[in-house]
Amino acid sequence: MATNPPKLKTKIAANERMKNLKETFESKYGESPLFYAFAPGRVNLIGEHIDYCGYSVLPMAIEQNILAAVSVNNSGKIQLANANPKYKDFSVSCSEEIAIDRDDPQWYYYFLCGVKGIQEKFGLNHLAGMSCVVDGTIPPSSGLSSSSALVCCSGLVTMEANQKSLSKVALAEICAKSERYIGTEGGGMDQSISFLAEAGTAKLIEFQPLRATDVKLPDGAVFVISNCCVEMNKAASSHYNIRVVECRIATKMLAQARGVDSSRLLKLAHVQMELKASLEEMLALVDEVLHPEPYSREEICKVLGITSEQFSTELLSANTQDMTQFKLHQRAKHVYGEAARVLQFKSVCDSEPANATRLLGELMNQSHASCRDLYECSCPELDQLVDICLAKDLLPWCIQTCSFLL
Repeated sequence: MATNPPKLKTKIAANERMKNLKETFESKYGESPLFYAFAPGRVNLIGEHIDYCGYSVLPMAIEQNILAAVSVNNSGKIQLANANPKYKDFSVSCSEEIAIDRDDPQWYYYFLCGVKGIQEKFGLNHLAGMSCVVDGTIPPSSGLSSSSALVCCSGLVTMEANQKSLSKVALAEICAKSERYIGTEGGGMDQSISFLAEAGTAKLIEFQPLRATDVKLPDGAVFVISNCCVEMNKAASSHYNIRVVECRIATKMLAQARGVDSSRLLKLAHVQMELKASLEEMLALVDEVLHPEPYSREEICKVLGITSEQFSTELLSANTQDMTQFKLHQRAKHVYGEAARVLQFKSVCDSEPANATRLLGELMNQSHASCRDLYECSCPELDQLVDICLAKDLLPWCIQTCSFLL
């Protein structure tokens, strides 16, 4: 795997999309782009909603991507335009503090997340002026990581425009952190696979430290990415962060039940490490400690010995302050079960049994059932799509788009 993002020479005339983007750029700014950058979207084969709990995931990049044409200048401004006319232009002064409106997650704020991340990494008091036109082929709000790909592309663009250099791992970590400026408390899978993906292989993405391992998929296996056409913008609602918060609270509750200092534990993986327990033992602990009925704020505060104010400031996010009910048993059960399925999925790929495709399909079916029933991050349209595929015995199906909370 290359350490730094590769720089490639491409004949624009031979690439219709880049040719069109170049013409749009020239029409918009009256000059030619200096360079182009792109970041791919991704589909997660298995490991749904567990990266922010500290567990490994198993995605692969897709051909659909975010592509940007860029020029660097002394205008003192960052000018942003989108090849799609439905998205409006935006500009910001290079000398002003970059402000990102969490309550209005427009496309350009995602771009500014990447800019801000690079600016803070290098302590840049004055950014290079840039003119950019962005083109995307990833369906928006479809669960294929269009927003994270935009943040990654922006980080790459800003690094290059300001003549800095970072490894792909460092870029992934910076972009994962900086996307949180928009309000989404993600775990880093999307940015990691966007930078660390390689042709012809899926990747096992592990965290702390971040690393990516090739996972060879079975010969002849076909993964169909199907879109149920229900859109969900993670930053535009609290649905995504609600699950993050519930897992955070479950972490505290499980640690408290076993006499572990929970003040420094924020992720379910941390509890497992502290207890030196297996995933199977953690699943049993969830059944023993957490009741299936929703928890109230008052009950959680009583168990953890904290005040209502501490609960709000230490456990909730800005957009989850109104939550009153928390399904801790179901969320923790999904996370530990899904973490085990990721390891099983990789084991099947590594051992290459004759029925590998069937085994992987069964694991993916279990993953969807858990997302639907325990994590409640599916929707009726997606469930119907899954049922249609199962009725036709199409396995393995990677039905990633559009899960309700992706």
